[in-house]
Amino acid sequence: MELQQRIDADIKAAMLARDKDRLNVLRAIKSALLLELTKEGGGHAVSDDAAMKILQKLHKQRTEAASIYHEQGREDLAAEDDAQAKIIEAYLPARLSEAEMNAIVKIALADIGATSMADMGRAMKAVNEKIAGKADGSAVAAAVKKVLSGN
Repeated sequence: MELQQRIDADIKAAMLARDKDRLNVLRAIKSALLLELTKEGGGHAVSDDAAMKILQKLHKQRTEAASIYHEQGREDLAAEDDAQAKIIEAYLPARLSEAEMNAIVKIALADIGATSMADMGRAMKAVNEKIAGKADGSAVAAAVKKVLSGN
């Protein structure tokens, strides 16, 4: 099932279940997808790749907001953003473990011949193509730096 159709079906289910929190998150996702669709040059549907990037962006926004609220001691607001992030996470591909990510990084670096920190830009591009949203960008960068620095 296409992501947009899945979101629509889940919105209906949340309405029937009177689950306001889930409904609000799903509506935010649908709104972001519709904004992407109405952009200049948009087609009749949002590609799966673009939809995943939108979902990752929404997830990152919620997790960053929650961490800020935790730092400020606002547990009530942090819990709300944590719950929203968890709902969005259900639509994202499974995250890679650290061992899986390190294995992919080593293979990608060997493929392009990256050996030093001077190759960081090329290395990040190659690794991001292979990982394709299955890991957080900062975690990927840390893994690439670790391998390139020889640690």
